[in-house]
Amino acid sequence: MRRHLSQPWRAPLAEHDRQAFDRARQWLGDDARPLILDSGCGTGRSSVMLARRFPQARVLGLDQSEHRLQRGERRFGEALPENLRLVRCDCAGFWRLAQDAGWRAQRHYLLYPNPWPKSAHLKRRWHGHPVFPHLLALGGELEARSNWRLYLEELAAALALAGVEASLQPLPEDEVALTDFEEKYRLSGHHLWRLTASLGDGAGSA
Repeated sequence: MRRHLSQPWRAPLAEHDRQAFDRARQWLGDDARPLILDSGCGTGRSSVMLARRFPQARVLGLDQSEHRLQRGERRFGEALPENLRLVRCDCAGFWRLAQDAGWRAQRHYLLYPNPWPKSAHLKRRWHGHPVFPHLLALGGELEARSNWRLYLEELAAALALAGVEASLQPLPEDEVALTDFEEKYRLSGHHLWRLTASLGDGAGSA
């Protein structure tokens, strides 16, 4: 992480991510409402709930799987809020383009519960990935949830290296599940955890 924070990531950007970002930018237009990002949104359940919870904001649900997003569109259909857009993209590419365009998020959610669980995959987790400084640069209130406490402890450690203090707490049992994963794990008796951190106007820019 220290290396990622000190050295810009110069990997080429994929054309499909540029196209996805352009479509999202056109949808946002000149709307001055705050921006909320739901990265790795899967079928979009969390994005729909966030759009309803924050009707004064615009919500972008980002996921790389066309299949999952299509399931979400079929699932919610006309119930998709007007202030929500589901976008197929690689989050890493999208975040870089968003930073380059000067975007700042009011809130940013990372709700996929157990990404890359093998120890050999550490560098593929967001906090071990070279895109992490770009995530920080987007700013806002960061919230990550998981049934895997170690994953969030790692995220907190990476944030600390960037000078950002995070809070890690159990998710209250009466807290509404934002994702199907949360609901499934809760029903299976798993403990759920929530990390929150304020990134302000953007920290650790690459």
